[in-house]
Order: sequence, then structure tokens, then C-alpha cells
Amino acid sequence: VSYDNLLDVFFKRVDPTTVNGQGNDFGRQYRTGVYYHSKEQEAVARARFTDEQLLYSKVIATELKSAMPFWPAEKYHQQYLAKG
Repeated sequence: VSYDNLLDVFFKRVDPTTVNGQGNDFGRQYRTGVYYHSKEQEAVARARFTDEQLLYSKVIATELKSAMPFWPAEKYHQQYLAKG
């Protein structure tokens, strides 16, 4: 899966203008974000944010940052949506 494909899916699934939330979940822990691992990914993401902004009247609130170490959630948080 390419980084571009990930961005396609991301922007189809979220409202990037929502501040600190998605769906029925709100709070800083529910903020949306796009993260990059290289200068190339950063350039692709920044260009995509610019293109996506043209589709919205509100400012995109999704954070765009360099990726940090990832820590999997506790086991009881896994498959959260499937558990209902």
C-alpha cells in the first residue's frame, strides 16, 4: 500500500475539519492526524492537505506531524469497533 493510497483512504473516511473528534467521539485523544516518516512523505502529505483544503470552507484541523514511536494499545482496546 502506498502512502498516497493511505491518504486517499484517510480523506474518504474522516472529516478533516473536525477539531479533536470523529463521529460520536470527542476529545483530544480522538483527534485525527497524518504522520510521515520521510521528507518525501511530508511533501506528499503537505501537497495533499493543500488540495483537500480546496474542498472545504472550514480550515482542516487534522494534525500533520513527523511520526513518533508507535505503542500498541492494551489488548482490551484491540478491535474496538468490532467489539461495538
